[in-house]
Amino acid sequence: MLNLLLSLVGIFALFCVVARLLHRYFVYVPDPTRLAPKEAGLAGVEEIVFKATDGTRLIAWYRAAQPGKPTLLYFGGNSGGVAHRSSKIKAIGAGGYGVFMLNYRGYGGSGGRPTEKRITADAVSAYDYLRGLGVAPHDIVAYGESLGTAVATRLSLQREVQALVLEAPFTSVVDVGLLMWPYLPLKYIMVDQYRTIDRIGQVTAPLFIIHGGRDNVIPLDQARRVLHAANEPKTLSLVPRAGHNDLFELGAWGRVRDFLASLTPDTVVEETAVEETAVEEPVVAVPMARAGRPVELVAAADAER
Repeated sequence: MLNLLLSLVGIFALFCVVARLLHRYFVYVPDPTRLAPKEAGLAGVEEIVFKATDGTRLIAWYRAAQPGKPTLLYFGGNSGGVAHRSSKIKAIGAGGYGVFMLNYRGYGGSGGRPTEKRITADAVSAYDYLRGLGVAPHDIVAYGESLGTAVATRLSLQREVQALVLEAPFTSVVDVGLLMWPYLPLKYIMVDQYRTIDRIGQVTAPLFIIHGGRDNVIPLDQARRVLHAANEPKTLSLVPRAGHNDLFELGAWGRVRDFLASLTPDTVVEETAVEETAVEEPVVAVPMARAGRPVELVAAADAER
């Protein structure tokens, strides 16, 4: 009996070691293919090639803003690359807004391998490059999508931004992983944890969170926890019919655009009730002062593919 117990403990320990070594394969799902913006059907967008602080080549796509419009410094989710988000770039640019979208290391032609430490450092390099293009801090909005919400949050603590926009944020990658592997000590296994919940309370820029009511990757409850830990001014906007990957298609960009249009130097964004866009349904009120229960349990952490 003792030998069996020791064997089980040994197997579990070995599994944890292997999980620690391989966990990044679940966190990052890159498409390394390098494409030019024109190949993705984008006009008026240029490819930017610059170096990280350690000399690694990084690639971003950039569309300049029209006068009086801010530029979104955009950090994407864990899968694909910038080319996979060409429709978002087109939608953002159509309104005159600028966008600077970074390919993480290993994504879309960027060199190196992704880790939390490297990606968050590269975000600062991207910001500094954008500043070098003549974009002022008060015209830069840090925008994060899924995994990128943690990157954008971290950047907003290191550099001045006009606002912080989080599309489908999570509290931490550990919390997302525990939804699939609840019995694993992921807090001790995972090196890259992206703990937004520990940092959002230090952010002073206006915060706008948008989340799907049917998100089966990151529960709505995690977005609410991020909201409640944040400083004012802050807003949570819920798109009831949206999941994790179709927020833009179901009206998210329209809501973000309205938020950006409302910004002034002395802006105070009030927490608002939530309504469905692009469909004729009753307004769905969501209490913002108290944490809610999860809407749906999630699938795998890498279900963003």
